[in-house]
Amino acid sequence: MDRIKDFPAFLALVFCIVLAGHALAGEAKFETKAKWAILMDAGTNSVLFEKNSEDLMPPASMSKLMTLAVIFRALKDGRISLDDEFSNSLYAWRTGGAPSGTSAMFVPLKGSATLDQLLQGIIVQSGNDASIIVAEGMSGSESAFADVMTDYARKIGLTESNFRNSTGLADPNHYMTALELGKLAIHVITEYPEYYHYFSQKEFRYRKHIFYSRNPLIYDGIGVDGLKTGYIRDSGYGLVISAKQRNQRLVVVVNGLKSKKARRAEGKRLLQWGFRSFRQWKLFEAGETIGDALVWGGTKRSVNLAGKGEVSILLPRSASRKVKAAIIYQGPLKAPISKGDQIAYLRVTGANEVVNKIPLYAAEDIGEGSIWMKGVQSLFYLAFGWVL
Repeated sequence: MDRIKDFPAFLALVFCIVLAGHALAGEAKFETKAKWAILMDAGTNSVLFEKNSEDLMPPASMSKLMTLAVIFRALKDGRISLDDEFSNSLYAWRTGGAPSGTSAMFVPLKGSATLDQLLQGIIVQSGNDASIIVAEGMSGSESAFADVMTDYARKIGLTESNFRNSTGLADPNHYMTALELGKLAIHVITEYPEYYHYFSQKEFRYRKHIFYSRNPLIYDGIGVDGLKTGYIRDSGYGLVISAKQRNQRLVVVVNGLKSKKARRAEGKRLLQWGFRSFRQWKLFEAGETIGDALVWGGTKRSVNLAGKGEVSILLPRSASRKVKAAIIYQGPLKAPISKGDQIAYLRVTGANEVVNKIPLYAAEDIGEGSIWMKGVQSLFYLAFGWVL
């Protein structure tokens, strides 16, 4: 069962949050022409605005972010390298290359390219042939690679997404939500910073071709440094963008728009509104104990909890600073517990709305207790529903 531990009362006197996307006093509610949209703060994982963000939608080439996440993970683990050569197959050439009439890197039939070149082809040009070439090279077939994509999604908490190909080309069983696209973008940014520079690359030269980034906002000088565009007939025009201004990074997903011009305009409007309307507030220093969670069968009855680095929340600039917060976890926790395990989250609320869910981690090791202690705790748990 979920356990909710009340947060220290003194904090409730200091900060306040109002959920963005709902009307704020003195501020107009933001509206967008996008059918699906979300605005997230990457540092706090706050949702600042959403529109149909949990509805399933065709993600088109924006789902290449999951293709890239799988590749980046393999690079980070040392299973592949940027210098590896991948060969083009007849299937990749026909499905995503020149004969397909879709966005392509134009790798010659039976030719090859390095992984470094293929990554640029996927990110800068949105090359479908490049995506399939890597998928086949890593997993033997595109369908097998798509299964890896879905499995990866589950491991990082994307419960709704399902992938049938590496490209985002139309398939009724290939879908995501705007919320999960935003979470995936933040995952790529935070987990693979060593490869993030590809997303801000403005051009890529391959053989006789010069490809220019399809992300229109990286040219606008507003801090945009990624991530991916998308279009198929079923979805309309979409865009996942990320930008950093000062110490704040925002992620925007818009989809279901009628033109390239509209997706550029709506993405930019939502991004600028986010930077203008919100600011960060720090709650805890890095390593500071935030609270504790009860433990069953351990050498201690509770484990101290901390965030990963500083713990901050995002507030509307016009709001007061009063918040309510609770520590929530699936309990009772079972020993042993290792320092660094994610075991709870801090739920910060204002005006009866959930605003932030900040992951909390064990700040210490908790060993397994004796059989006698486990027996006593089990009796109390059966009797009272709690660990003493």
